[in-house]
Amino acid sequence: MKKIAITMGDPAGIGAEVILKAFFQSKEMQNICRPVVIGDRIVMEEAIHLLDLSVKLNFIRHPDEAKFTSGYIDMIDMAALNEFEKGKPTAEGGRACADYIRKAVGLALSKQVDAMVTAPISKEALKMAGLKWPGHTEMLAELTGTKNYAMMLVGGPLRVILVTIHAALRDVPALVTKENVLKTIRLARKACGMLGLKHPRIAVAGLNPHAGETGIFGDEEIKEIIPVIEAAGREGIRVTGPFPPDIIFHKAYKGEIDIVVCMYHDQGLIPLKMLFFDKGVNVTVGLPIIRTSPDHGTAYDIAWSGKADPSSMIEAIKLALRMGLA
Repeated sequence: MKKIAITMGDPAGIGAEVILKAFFQSKEMQNICRPVVIGDRIVMEEAIHLLDLSVKLNFIRHPDEAKFTSGYIDMIDMAALNEFEKGKPTAEGGRACADYIRKAVGLALSKQVDAMVTAPISKEALKMAGLKWPGHTEMLAELTGTKNYAMMLVGGPLRVILVTIHAALRDVPALVTKENVLKTIRLARKACGMLGLKHPRIAVAGLNPHAGETGIFGDEEIKEIIPVIEAAGREGIRVTGPFPPDIIFHKAYKGEIDIVVCMYHDQGLIPLKMLFFDKGVNVTVGLPIIRTSPDHGTAYDIAWSGKADPSSMIEAIKLALRMGLA
């Protein structure tokens, strides 16, 4: 079975809880992969106590020491914290979760694990810690030396990939360039290949209402998007568009399209989260490693109450395994 490094995420959030629930409330998960949790001992012990689980931690230095035995969870203790606050972002939590991610990336790059799955982190905590990354995606790209990358979200039959990620809406039109759109179309094809889809049907959403309506509502489609759709077609990529954003996701949901290239963050995430909020998965495409994540945040409002739903974490682990076997 594949070895999966699972980072604990923000200690103040629901990461430790959903990891434990994924493996000890679902017998299926214990039989499909070999998990190695990367985090802090005091946080995992507190989560085990919260959930009243009969689970023991096996502390290891590297994955080769793991037991992968029933009733145990193998863990690399980064010892980044002596104590932690619950339910709120802190500088200490931001530094700790960055340490977990660095460790997991190193293990994945050196082939000591087959993939990594990351529990949610807080952008505010990263900022409080003085770290420059706005999120997982940009951090992973820098740590792996990746220049061409994109965020893909998967939920049920929907797959969306983003041309722009964490950018203010007012800045998006200037970022919708021929270079960025073509790069994302190519990454969409690569993403589908990672999922075992050999001849994917790729559709591109317009930036403007009605995809610009031949320039009436904006000319980004005419100047930046249509030319690269045509160029990608000449490369042999099966791509169509631009489609009005208000109809394209319905087509994808019905199975007529394999992946939608979206121009900005909320354009893709709103329809996906509306339909698959509890089971959505975030994938960073373009990295030299496999990385997935639950498509939800730290959920500070319910953290450490025992109420967190592990469904998205379970789906993230399953998708990482599927991508590793494609």
